[in-house]
Amino acid sequence: MQPKQSNSSAQLVNITVLGAGAWGTALATSLVGRHNVVLWGRDVVAMHAIATQRENAVYLPGVTLPTTLTVTPDFDIAMTHVNQADLTNKSLLIAATPVAGLRLLAERLREINIPNLVWLCKGFEENSHLLPHQIIRQVLGDTLACGTLSGPSFAQEVANGLPCALTIASSSKQLQSEVVAAVHGGNIRVYSSDDMIGVEVAGAVKNILAIATGIADGMGLGLNARAALITRGLVEITRLGVALGGEGETFMGLAGMGDLILTCTGSLSRNRQVGLALAQGKKLDTIVTELGHVAEGVRCAQTVRTLARQQGVDMPIINAVAGVLFDAISPHEMVMQLLARDPRGEAI
Repeated sequence: MQPKQSNSSAQLVNITVLGAGAWGTALATSLVGRHNVVLWGRDVVAMHAIATQRENAVYLPGVTLPTTLTVTPDFDIAMTHVNQADLTNKSLLIAATPVAGLRLLAERLREINIPNLVWLCKGFEENSHLLPHQIIRQVLGDTLACGTLSGPSFAQEVANGLPCALTIASSSKQLQSEVVAAVHGGNIRVYSSDDMIGVEVAGAVKNILAIATGIADGMGLGLNARAALITRGLVEITRLGVALGGEGETFMGLAGMGDLILTCTGSLSRNRQVGLALAQGKKLDTIVTELGHVAEGVRCAQTVRTLARQQGVDMPIINAVAGVLFDAISPHEMVMQLLARDPRGEAI
């Protein structure tokens, strides 16, 4: 589906981004030139440093934040910004926390009148195995207009004004239109989808496959092996996504194939960096500490392996990565296990 075109006369929107990590900061930076944007984070000291230095030195070093971007640790100020919209300004609330923090944020929003909600996080909740939209519905109910904004998008590139394309997935056509109107423009294209399950499954599982390709590249297995892992990895994403209720077509789009290719091959991919370090023989705890950022593929691998078993879905690459992460299987053993599998037809 083609996105609606935006122009310089597009309506001004009051946007609050909850979460000052790399992606939240990058999106806020990109949108502030067209809208009134507030960036909120819970760490008072960190937010004060960002506000005064005009740089998120921890998560987005080297990017100067516009002076027009309001940075605050005050939750009331952040929420008032989106709740004071009138006939002149619409509003959009964007959650940019990791999946692990989404439930806590939703519980904080439960007593507040919020007009809509879009989230950027990708993954499954560790204990419940729920996708982000399921967490939101469980905490906030079914009446809130909500959706997920996903696709191939390294924060550093978006913040530097380089082009990217995203997908807004929601069951609400009105929310789709409002997000496209607000976000589409400048260096960002936005497409629409009704398939929240498919978009969220794709965004979660691709991180695990990026660890696999990082391992393969770190072992020097070559470009042929990388291409095979990405292609067969896409098959595994599609299998699980369809089993959970997603639409097969979604996995051939931006949130599926697009995000998978980027995360598996891009040097800015944190999950790929985990795989490269595992191939060097480093321990997982050391890798995570040195990385300093969230690598959702690590958190997600155990959950996806469990879901695959429950759904009766064959996911050999995912199982192999989980084995390296949690079962003390060496990267070499992982590769040998995958190569030793019986031949089969290529159909999904």
